[in-house]
Amino acid sequence: MQPNRPPLPNRLVAGLAIVGSLVALALLSLVWTPASPTRMAISQKLLPPLEGGLLGTDHYGRDVASILMVGAQNSLLVAGVAVTLGAVVGIFLGLTVAARRGILEAIVMRVCDVVFAFPPIVSAMMLGALMGPGRLTAILAIATFGVPVFARIAHGAALRIWARDYVLAARGAGKGAFGITRDHILPNIAGLLVVHVTIQLGLGILAEAGLSFLGLGAPPPSPSWGRMLADAQERLGSAPWLAIAPGAAIALAVLGLNLLGDGLRDLLDPRRAGGG
Repeated sequence: MQPNRPPLPNRLVAGLAIVGSLVALALLSLVWTPASPTRMAISQKLLPPLEGGLLGTDHYGRDVASILMVGAQNSLLVAGVAVTLGAVVGIFLGLTVAARRGILEAIVMRVCDVVFAFPPIVSAMMLGALMGPGRLTAILAIATFGVPVFARIAHGAALRIWARDYVLAARGAGKGAFGITRDHILPNIAGLLVVHVTIQLGLGILAEAGLSFLGLGAPPPSPSWGRMLADAQERLGSAPWLAIAPGAAIALAVLGLNLLGDGLRDLLDPRRAGGG
């Protein structure tokens, strides 16, 4: 008779439902939207929700729901690529210096401290001055900020595993640093890293929206949640739906990813396996 498995955490289910819905909308927008997100109809500008489509129209007469759906592509793509890039580089650095120690560890971690001191907005402004605004600038800025985050997490978690008896036994048996990292260190910290990836994805969406709001993200006519907020700031009194729609989308995406991260942490908690 198989033991009863504990149910999935409610936060994990809720996070999966929210994030899955947003990803589905982004994928759906590749093949269908209620109207063309770039078609302007000045005669239909600033129509309220339901009167001018599901979420109304903007100051150019474009359908807000369509822009929101296509904007999800940009936000999820930029955040996903940036966080993945930052995670790969950061985890590699953290695991490497945890295995090698010495002067290399001190140098890498001090460099991470310096990079961590510059938030993504400042990094993007410096990159924008060199490369010009665009999607690549936003990706590099968010990834640069993510590298020290993941390097610190991987480094600290790996050091704790390196002190375990079975790792010391593997070293005594002549196993190399690469083999120990691959077979013992990484599998034991993988759950922790996955949780932090989901949390950083939420922060990445916030950062992308902020960069697009400042004009440092994907250039027009590519839709973006952050640019929708920037365009809406002068019409908050007369057309509040222009800000409510992208603001709610950003908040929902961050909430879903945070719930997903919390749910994964609960699911991967070893005390759950014992019913504790």
